[in-house]
Amino acid sequence: MSDQDLITNVTEELFWDPRIDSAAIDVSAADGRVSLRGTVGSYREKREAKKAAARVYGVTSVTDHLTVDLLDEFSREDADLRGDVLRALTLDVFVPADVDASVVDGLVTLTGTVDWQYQRDDAELVAGSVPGVIDVFDEITLRKTPKAAAVKDDIRKAFKRNARLDADDLSVSTSNGTVTLDGPVSSWAEHDEAVAAAWAAPGVTEVNDNILVAY
Repeated sequence: MSDQDLITNVTEELFWDPRIDSAAIDVSAADGRVSLRGTVGSYREKREAKKAAARVYGVTSVTDHLTVDLLDEFSREDADLRGDVLRALTLDVFVPADVDASVVDGLVTLTGTVDWQYQRDDAELVAGSVPGVIDVFDEITLRKTPKAAAVKDDIRKAFKRNARLDADDLSVSTSNGTVTLDGPVSSWAEHDEAVAAAWAAPGVTEVNDNILVAY
């Protein structure tokens, strides 16, 4: 696929997604690597734009240079915004109570300690969905938990169980809670499934993602 074809397809996908106002988004591409520039109206829209670009066939990576330009109706004082973010985190059953948030000029920083990566992911998702948030910085740390005796084998088994993932060409290595994934997959959806499976293993505190999306 030519760069211009990829630009056209990504642009059409952004336009097709009703959650995204793509009028102020510029798309460029080089050898499968897509860059997004311009402005969007919310952090949630920024996140959805990157996801939309990544799911287009032929895209191997997405660099997000989008900035959030809030409408006046969504502009908030930092103290009020922090209160709304904390309330949203409290209402989410997957976010532990010790996750905290600070806000400076609409930029949210999440701190605290959790047991699982999915709890970090959920905290970022919830915080980023609050109106008025410009960006989210995730500084939540993972607790050190006892390393599973066969974490590498557990991850390989998880790969095989997943009907949406063909992981025959992926290699898995582990060291002191760090999992490294190498090899090709055929889509970003498979990439995301593999990374999620690695994070779900007990004792994992870091995942080095060296997966190549190859069409």
